[in-house]
Amino acid sequence: MKGRDGYLDLLRGFSLAIVVASHLAFTVLKWHEDGPHTSSPMEFVPGLWIITWVLQVMPLFFYIGGYGHARSLERGGHPVTWVLKRLAGLLVPALALVAVWVVAGCLLASGNDGETVYRVVKLVLSPLWFLGIYAGLIVAAPLARRLHRRFGLWAPGAFILGAVIADVIRFRFDLENAGYANYAFVWLAAHQAGFSHERLRELGRGAALAVAGGGLGTLALLVGVLGYPGAMVGVPGMKYSNMNPPTVAILGLLTVQIGLMALLRPAAERWLAKPGPARMLGVANKYGLPVFLLHTTGAAVFSYAAYRVLGTAFTAETSDASWWATRPVVLVGSLACTVLLIAALSRARGRGRGRGRSSIRSS
Repeated sequence: MKGRDGYLDLLRGFSLAIVVASHLAFTVLKWHEDGPHTSSPMEFVPGLWIITWVLQVMPLFFYIGGYGHARSLERGGHPVTWVLKRLAGLLVPALALVAVWVVAGCLLASGNDGETVYRVVKLVLSPLWFLGIYAGLIVAAPLARRLHRRFGLWAPGAFILGAVIADVIRFRFDLENAGYANYAFVWLAAHQAGFSHERLRELGRGAALAVAGGGLGTLALLVGVLGYPGAMVGVPGMKYSNMNPPTVAILGLLTVQIGLMALLRPAAERWLAKPGPARMLGVANKYGLPVFLLHTTGAAVFSYAAYRVLGTAFTAETSDASWWATRPVVLVGSLACTVLLIAALSRARGRGRGRGRSSIRSS
């Protein structure tokens, strides 16, 4: 297996940046008597759902994760040790954040409305759902490696077939609960496809165009003919969602992304060969997870500070012109607060290590 793929590192960082920016900039925050509620501008702006065909990067992220797991497992070591080490790296900081917010919520609830505090904590922690899915894929990675070695691209094909069957049962027979099987089938298919990345990365221009076009045609068929939702994210008020639970439309989107990845690789690798982009990529790899974990906390800090200083938390009932005008302010302000939180935590961690070294030397 080849060495580290800097292009996929770039796409991983890009994916996390898109997720963070989308959460911060495209959440319509409404404040009701029982606390904060969220909506989406797609609920109010006809046709805006088309941007989700660009902004929905979760399938790409899980695909890249599959390749990373394949490459890491090839280095050897016991699979159980491998799984436990990666689960610890992913879940320890996430669970620490959850613990902090649970404690803060309990303290705040003692002097405030409990329902309001609950909704605030739930809103801040809600993006962490994706880490639960990713943890499950880590556990499944050793088996995915065995499936890849034995069946190659037939392995993700089997998961895709499972996703199709689940969708047919869900939509044809109106059994919504059947769709929840696709939390396994869809994300396992994306992850398993990543194990075949060495083969897929070598697609020629014509083949890459065919793959991207095939994925786009599949999306057009699903949305335009079979009645799937156009949005690749959940939209309040819609009867069905392509994400909760996921549908085969997400795999159609992944197919488009795989084709585009192959098409853009030569230009991206030329850009990455320069010193500046390489340094930027190093920073993105180092701080990607902390930014993802803390971006909603940063948004909460910014909203509270804005309310105390400016008298507004930038809430809205609809995505009107004034709401759009505040998006740059919310995005920059929330990111600034997130960076300050990361800096403060890094400094506190450094001091803790320093005291630990001092006490060891003094003993």
